[in-house]
Amino acid sequence: MQCEETRYDIRTATPEERAQAERLSRLMFELDHAMPGTPEYDAALRAIFGDRLGEGSTVAAPIRGTCLDRIVVGRGVVINANLLAMARGGIEIGDDVQIAANVQLITNNHDPYDRMVLTCRPIRIEEGAWIGAGATVLPGVRVGRHAIVGACAVVTRDVEDGEVVVGNPARAVRTLDLTRFV
Repeated sequence: MQCEETRYDIRTATPEERAQAERLSRLMFELDHAMPGTPEYDAALRAIFGDRLGEGSTVAAPIRGTCLDRIVVGRGVVINANLLAMARGGIEIGDDVQIAANVQLITNNHDPYDRMVLTCRPIRIEEGAWIGAGATVLPGVRVGRHAIVGACAVVTRDVEDGEVVVGNPARAVRTLDLTRFV
């Protein structure tokens, strides 16, 4: 995916940014300790995602990460437990995406010469994609429509529409017939 890299120096975090990070930590804790399907759980999800969580989408606790306010989740999305979302670069999740347990969506890295500087690029997961258990998607990656990322794959480059990728680094092993999706 063609995208511009942004840089963020951790040393320059403002008091407002620190307060927001602290608030997010508390909200993740509240979500972790709320009974799913209760008003408390729903309130914690709303507090974390606001109006960026699409209709009919579900997120299973626990969830960890930073800058979760930079995640947009489409309609009908299922996110299973233990998502790690390092979202400073932004994460866009399309409609009807399935994300299995223990997935890592990592939009930032560290400058190799000044590790207090984060280098960030967004991740985009398009409609109907499926991210398998334990997979890692790295900065600047687009996962195409109806693509499948196999369990424990490490995705370092774009995954085309309908492509099935596995391994570390992830490589294509099959392409699905996109005309068969309803």
